[in-house]
Amino acid sequence: MFDIIVERGTIVDGTGAPGFTADVGIQADRILAIGDLSGIESGRRIDAGGRIVAPGFIDIHSHSDFSLLVNAKAESQIHQGVTTEVVGNCGHSCAPCTHKDRLKSAIFGYHPSVTIQWSSFDEYLTTLEKQKLGINVAAYVGHGTLRIAEFNGENRTSTPEEVAHMARFLEEALDSGAIGLSTGLEYAPGSSATTQEVITLCKVVSRYNRIYATHVRNRELHYEAGFSEAFMTARGANVRTQISHIVPKYGAPPGAMAKTLELIEQLNSEGDDVAFDVIPHEWGPTTMSSVLPPWAFDGSIRCTLDRLSEPHSREKLKHNDNPIWHLIPAARWDLIRLFHSAANADLTGLSIEAIAYKRGVPAIEAVFDLLLEEGESLFNLTWIAKNFAESDTLMALRQSSCGVISDSITLAPYGVYADTKWSPSTYGWAARLFGKYVRDLSVLSLEDGVFRVTGLAAKRLGLKERGLLQEGYKADIVIFDAGRIDDKSKIETPNVYPVGIRFVLVNGCIAIDNAVRTNGNAGVVLRAA
Repeated sequence: MFDIIVERGTIVDGTGAPGFTADVGIQADRILAIGDLSGIESGRRIDAGGRIVAPGFIDIHSHSDFSLLVNAKAESQIHQGVTTEVVGNCGHSCAPCTHKDRLKSAIFGYHPSVTIQWSSFDEYLTTLEKQKLGINVAAYVGHGTLRIAEFNGENRTSTPEEVAHMARFLEEALDSGAIGLSTGLEYAPGSSATTQEVITLCKVVSRYNRIYATHVRNRELHYEAGFSEAFMTARGANVRTQISHIVPKYGAPPGAMAKTLELIEQLNSEGDDVAFDVIPHEWGPTTMSSVLPPWAFDGSIRCTLDRLSEPHSREKLKHNDNPIWHLIPAARWDLIRLFHSAANADLTGLSIEAIAYKRGVPAIEAVFDLLLEEGESLFNLTWIAKNFAESDTLMALRQSSCGVISDSITLAPYGVYADTKWSPSTYGWAARLFGKYVRDLSVLSLEDGVFRVTGLAAKRLGLKERGLLQEGYKADIVIFDAGRIDDKSKIETPNVYPVGIRFVLVNGCIAIDNAVRTNGNAGVVLRAA
């Protein structure tokens, strides 16, 4: 007798192979049988006739390190079929934590309702394990967080002794189950690191046979240098490398995407292991504070606010040699929108150009004012930019090693996050992949689309017994209507659940039952071993 039998569905198993009709028998947290199970007893039968039965989707790039401690149910993910996500990306992680006040300003989604009581990476994962998680969670250790732990995130180059000490922090995290190391070399404090520092740390990652994920220093005018550093690290450290959200941004020269893909193909043909992923959206998010030069963050949050308010320092802040987006020096404020602000919620959704006009000040002054008005929460102030060319996204998606990610944090349309907006992809990235890129544009076949966010993702990260619908694997399963699945979120109203997801099971527990959320929260922390 099985606990659950999913019957008569079209099985798309995550390998990329053609779908087939079969039943799936589940006992406890595992898939025990796939085939004709019509004569076998079951505690619950789910009719999946006419629907797709696939492995639960895996989001390999999220920033939910802290938000899962605030609301562990992971509503924005589970409602679109995501059963596993990977936190700690872009150099930002919740541990190791030796400077709690500084970490608060560096971690995405921080909320004072949760007290930081951990120090080590193991203690952080243990804290996560005590939550009733809606989904499974794996975690990178962030390079920026290592720098904060070692020297409070000062924006300077490190000494050999400091790198050696960071390597010990890294080893402790990897011993505790971190799946690898991530960098955010476009953000302070990671932006002050030398390439050699990164290579040295990645040699530790390679020794553990884990993965290195990088947000490169530049994807605009100097995209060649940014990607070349990632390639140098992959080869110099002999480390499996994942280039995060690879699509070049506004300001990159024509042909940047094609040239980068050619270089990756050449590297892999010579024995390296480099892959990449994309956000399925032309709008990309980040924190508004990233408009500031690295030295703006020296000291406490209060120091940053003082620099924004003092006229002479404020003038100096305008001279940033490496702004987060080329849209800024190009004065394309019409393509940048305020996305989340607690202090100025009435302005969210407006372009910076419109806000500046409304206030009667230059655009950069409006940006600095918004940061200042956000006060101690300025690091939770987010904006989005129409940065990516759809043609580049399509070009990347057509490569078999291209994953698909949210680059967001888990939210819920209730509780402390009810009014929080993080990214246009938060509530609909997976549905958008299958509705727009698979069904409507036919960029990928259904089987290939499933593969990109299941089998490929699990293999890339080294996740065991997940990512495929196979006997003996964990019962992470999504059942959806291929003809109905659709992202319903919009730039103006982003926090809207998608449609077309009928059932979601996490470790054999039903989390979405006929499109209705249950009280089932059976996610676990996936520690690498």
